[in-house]
Amino acid sequence: MQHRGFFERAGPFTLAELSKIAGAELSEGADATHLIKDVKPLSEAGPDDISFLDNRKYLPQLAETRAGACLIIPALASRVPAATLALLTKVPYRGFALALTAFYPDSLRPKVARADVGTLIDPTAEIEDGVEIEPGAVIGAEAAIGRGSRISAGAVIGYRVHVGRGCYVGAGATLTHALVGDRVIIHAGVRIGQDGFGFAMGPGGHLKVPQIGRVVIQDDVEIGANTTIDRGALKDTVIGEGTKIDNLVQIGHNVIVGRHCVIVAQTGISGSTELGDYVVMGGQSGTVGHIKIGTGAQVAGASHPKDDVPPGARYGGTPAKPLRDWARELAAVARLAERGHKVGGGEGDGGGSSAADS
Repeated sequence: MQHRGFFERAGPFTLAELSKIAGAELSEGADATHLIKDVKPLSEAGPDDISFLDNRKYLPQLAETRAGACLIIPALASRVPAATLALLTKVPYRGFALALTAFYPDSLRPKVARADVGTLIDPTAEIEDGVEIEPGAVIGAEAAIGRGSRISAGAVIGYRVHVGRGCYVGAGATLTHALVGDRVIIHAGVRIGQDGFGFAMGPGGHLKVPQIGRVVIQDDVEIGANTTIDRGALKDTVIGEGTKIDNLVQIGHNVIVGRHCVIVAQTGISGSTELGDYVVMGGQSGTVGHIKIGTGAQVAGASHPKDDVPPGARYGGTPAKPLRDWARELAAVARLAERGHKVGGGEGDGGGSSAADS
């Protein structure tokens, strides 16, 4: 799907300008006049892009990056490929946030609908035949809605959002920075496309990091009431074909959810987590960020993996572990508790005082 994007890009900037903006120093011999046109992840950046490294987990991506420049701590400068110029800083993530703000100055105030249009349906919106739009719904500038879709009362379809054919968007739902496939069901109160929880934290305060990615929702997905799905930071947040998401689920920025997954109520999936196809996440489960849940894996309710989960595995507990190990631990704790109960004489025995003693 061809799409113009949701944010207008400024620049280009020279490396000298970017180093000043980001509070970084150019590596020795770097061409300060080299033009940088955009900010991209290490895995996608090209010679005209700047990227950053703040997590050693992504050193393999650094080794293969084609980025023109990279914000990085001095201790790792030797790991930067020869074709990539190093911008040295003690706080690469903060520098990245400042550079991103320079390239996308409107990203901290996202558009939903044009302020100068009185009607609730912007005249630039593309609405196919057979679309039903209930009273009070807002359709933003350059939005597109496919035939057979229904937009319920009070829903908002934001600036340049695309909604496919045969979709249902429930009352009061808001869709911004999103591309939605066909036959998608979005229940009341869902929030899609708000910015992710991204801050460059430091002792002087927490700098907000612009989030310029999108949410891509593939065909035949269902999203339960009051679920929230954040847009990506640089890359997209993706919900795979046929996935079913319950009420009150939180999905962070850059998360990739595979096809035909089932995510039960009150689950929280932290940023940059990847779920393979046919993953099941039980109610009130959750993940830390930057891990992978393998295809066909199942995570029990109220369980929380902190490391990768192998394909087909069944995990439970906090931190989550293979279900058999978790069951053994629970049984062992139960036996210890029972043994302590017997040794102590049981509840109510012993020398404790009571109101009758006084």
